[in-house]
Amino acid sequence: MPPTDAGAATGQGPATAPHRRPTEAGAEGEDTLELRLPDDFVARFRAANRTGTPATADLLDSVGDWGPTPTPAGVFQLVPVRLERDLPLISRWMNDPAVAEFWQLSGPRGVTEAHLLAQLGGDGRSFPCLGLLEGTPMSYWEIYRADLDPLARYYPARPHDTGIHLLVGGVADRGRGLGSTLLRAVADLVLDRRRTCARVLAEPDLRNAPSLAAFLSAGFRFAAEVDLPGKRAALMIRDRILRDLL
Repeated sequence: MPPTDAGAATGQGPATAPHRRPTEAGAEGEDTLELRLPDDFVARFRAANRTGTPATADLLDSVGDWGPTPTPAGVFQLVPVRLERDLPLISRWMNDPAVAEFWQLSGPRGVTEAHLLAQLGGDGRSFPCLGLLEGTPMSYWEIYRADLDPLARYYPARPHDTGIHLLVGGVADRGRGLGSTLLRAVADLVLDRRRTCARVLAEPDLRNAPSLAAFLSAGFRFAAEVDLPGKRAALMIRDRILRDLL
């Protein structure tokens, strides 16, 4: 959600640590961010959620419909997570020690299931996806509204700021620059499909040097160090106005 591919130094961690859902933050008290959407608006997202996929993605301009995009590594596509189909694979990735160090979702399958359900049954501000390269699932992504996330409490947020988390699943896909390639491709997708979004953000753990290198190679700039609940992070930003320069 890698360093020169997120985590090459440890085999491969996710590009960023998972963001906290508002309910998770509230359980711990002080990191609660009151960004409440109207109840009738939230209800529309939950009403149709009987299939294990988000009911709609209006807050993120229909991520599931963004379609394939060419990259130097092959054709890449974000596909919405379906719990019954994808949970075993994602849970296996989360139990890779190099991944678990930063995502902290190792353990029984139910740990990953709860993390996914918080998004699939949520209000649409975060959208979990599998990343398919040439048709093969090889990464896990979270596309989220950074301006509506608890993260917005820790930096000067702007309307429609969009955040990304990345986990490259297979060991063979790590440490060879693929993370940078996909980060650039997905950031471009966000900017192309979300015309109201001027910036794509990420907040990798400062300890994950390969991840920081991956974001820099993908056209992100280092904006600041931020103390988030559970980690000290680097705020990485890819600006629309600079996308052709970096």
